[in-house]
Amino acid sequence: MQLFWLRTDLRTHDNTALNAAMKQGPTVAAFMISPEQWRRHDEASCKVDFWLRNLAVLKDSLKALNIPLLIVNADTWDKAPQALLELCQTHGIEHVHVNEEYGVNEEKRDKAVEAMLDKHGIGFDRYLDQLLFKPGSVLTKSGNYFKVYTQFRKVCYERLHHSIPPVARLHKPQAAVRIKSDDIPKQVKGFTQPSEALRNRWPAGEDEARKRLAQFTDDQVHHYEDERDFPARPGTSQLSAYLAAGVVSARQCLHAALSSNNGEFETGNVGAVTWINELLWREFYKHVLVGFPRVSRHRAFRPETEALKWRHAPKDLQAWQEGRTGLPIVDAAMRQLLETGWMHNRLRMITAMFLTKNLLIDWREGERFFMQHLIDGDLAANNGGWQWSSSTGTDSSPYFRIFNPISQSERFDPQGVFIKQWVPELSELNKRDIHDPSALSGLFGVEGYPSPIVDLKASRERALAAFKSLPHRHAEALDHE
Repeated sequence: MQLFWLRTDLRTHDNTALNAAMKQGPTVAAFMISPEQWRRHDEASCKVDFWLRNLAVLKDSLKALNIPLLIVNADTWDKAPQALLELCQTHGIEHVHVNEEYGVNEEKRDKAVEAMLDKHGIGFDRYLDQLLFKPGSVLTKSGNYFKVYTQFRKVCYERLHHSIPPVARLHKPQAAVRIKSDDIPKQVKGFTQPSEALRNRWPAGEDEARKRLAQFTDDQVHHYEDERDFPARPGTSQLSAYLAAGVVSARQCLHAALSSNNGEFETGNVGAVTWINELLWREFYKHVLVGFPRVSRHRAFRPETEALKWRHAPKDLQAWQEGRTGLPIVDAAMRQLLETGWMHNRLRMITAMFLTKNLLIDWREGERFFMQHLIDGDLAANNGGWQWSSSTGTDSSPYFRIFNPISQSERFDPQGVFIKQWVPELSELNKRDIHDPSALSGLFGVEGYPSPIVDLKASRERALAAFKSLPHRHAEALDHE
């Protein structure tokens, strides 16, 4: 008997470990519930709920393949080896198959499980599935992990010219096995149930993910380059939650984009090329996570920035978290996050830069808050984005490039449509005034809406001074920690 251990790969189509297990013999699937570990990782309640809803749909898909789905409980990952061993011994499992996950804790967990199973004569195989390229296979000429995305992308392009990772066909159903599936819990202790409105925004299941992918690559991808930065427009794929949970694979996304662009990934439609490059950004940050493990230990990629004198400003932090900063585009974005579990990518950069530059609050505060609320929360992408915005990371924005939230708002929400949706107290303002209501009547602004909590010009100068005071060091010294 084979065991397919599900993690962030909640699908039956194009699933490497599932296919490998079914090729070797009768297969059982299992998913591990780890509430305390998830809390330590700041997993959002809406994300845990999304996992459970997808598991319920996946249970039916697996049933069609005659594969039972079992639930394993291990509150923290140090209990995972014993819990999986007991499951294997109960059902006569000879081999466990998993798709690789990335991060210090994930690697430690899998090594411990492998060692425990090996002691009892049970095999354990890991497969490349989450990514297009195995970490460690895309390196500089000197054999190191890349620190600059454009250089990383160039090598990825060379690899893709040579070979496009294929999408695997779904295996035929196996003969029925005499093991009954477990019930999928509706909720996990310690994680609140999100609103129906949020759940309705993110329907569960592979069918939904593949429908979104098809709709996007059939039409909207061709306008992606022009519309992706405008949060009031439906310019993005809305696939990030499905990618983060593995309900759709990166390979499926790549092939759909290539199909819409006549097989091209460097030329042809600029929208399709740009979206493929976004898939490679996701790839890049996962490789960074493996090559520079300090970033998954809450440390800056650029060691010299650890000396930054961040402000301890709990009231400012709370105002940012609650969407009460007095900067409409920032507040609209934060309220979108709180209500939907998602934030438009342009807004992620604006809000992150406002927190770390204008408020000079440690990027780790923002990184954690995002993870606690994002339905598409992903350690590598979230960390990479925050460190880019705060100028502490690899390939990051130069410290002197500080977005002005008002000019960003005027540029990317020119009519104020997005702001009016999420900050209704400003809905009566015209498109000229809505970006900076404090300018209307001096200190008083608009009734019911706060004045800006910080002066943009003065706070910009403060951030520049803080960064200029840092010692000049390079990240190479800590590359292999």
